[in-house]
Amino acid sequence: MRPRSGTGDGEAACPPPYDAVILAGGRAERLGGADKPGALVGGLPLVERVAAAVRDARAVVVVGPTRDMPGVLFTREDPPGGGPVPALRAGLAVVTSPLVVLLAADLPFVVAGHVGALLAAVPGDGAGAVLVDDEGREQWLTGAWRTAALRDALGAYAGRSLRGVLGPLGPVPVRPPVAPGEIPPWFDCDTDDDLRAARERAGERG
Repeated sequence: MRPRSGTGDGEAACPPPYDAVILAGGRAERLGGADKPGALVGGLPLVERVAAAVRDARAVVVVGPTRDMPGVLFTREDPPGGGPVPALRAGLAVVTSPLVVLLAADLPFVVAGHVGALLAAVPGDGAGAVLVDDEGREQWLTGAWRTAALRDALGAYAGRSLRGVLGPLGPVPVRPPVAPGEIPPWFDCDTDDDLRAARERAGERG
């Protein structure tokens, strides 16, 4: 399937009603177990930068430790730190909208425009849409989905791989344009070097 292009900046007009689930309960092993969602980039914790991209959501659900984020709902996976599949289950238990945006908490350059492009790409007869990078690889922690389709898939799934549960749903691939020198929205902060790069770019922008 040919990837659809999507905006890399700005906001989508009139997004459909949706909730957002942000996964923020990982172990951050490559950061020595540090509080990765709380790491500052551009003066804001990573998780707050991601939450800003879904500010139009009816509800924003963060799966991870409770933080001082007014208006955000918090829940925990069972067991805590058990991985993205239990975290997705926990987040979906709080979702009430027919569409849900799924994001990782360590994506400092995801903006509302990317979210709008994903929501717009969800087909009427399909399960969802997922961001793909410039090599066509699906970014399973950056997507928009029909809530019912995710619940059905999780109900029949006993594995631990997010790709294993989401891949068979056949989401529409969305590849946003990335300007030369721009950090793409799928850039995640897994290491100290990633954080340094994100902070440098955030400083350049503002």
